Amino acid sequence: MIGSSIGLNHFLIFSGTLFCIGLFGALAKRNVIAILMGLEVMLNSVNINLVAFSRYVTTEILTGQVFAIFVVAVAAAEVAVGLALIVAIYRSRMSVNVDDFDWLKW
Repeated sequence: MIGSSIGLNHFLIFSGTLFCIGLFGALAKRNVIAILMGLEVMLNSVNINLVAFSRYVTTEILTGQVFAIFVVAVAAAEVAVGLALIVAIYRSRMSVNVDDFDWLKW
């Protein structure tokens, strides 16, 4: 079949779309958990880019896969710390709405 192979540009378009969806979720939402989910979607789009470039640029070296594993590890640490902070803030303020976090306002 002509045109049935998936090339690098398909992965880049998919990753860019996923990054834009995550950016919209991080900027437009008011809930802190939804903002963290948007950040995770953005990190997953970066992982897709890393693996796609590693596959299509250099096929012998697994550099992209190794960096993707490091990004997943950093994302897991970020989620653990972020959720711990959200739970602590929720216990003191009884809200996870970003508009209620006005500690730094004058």
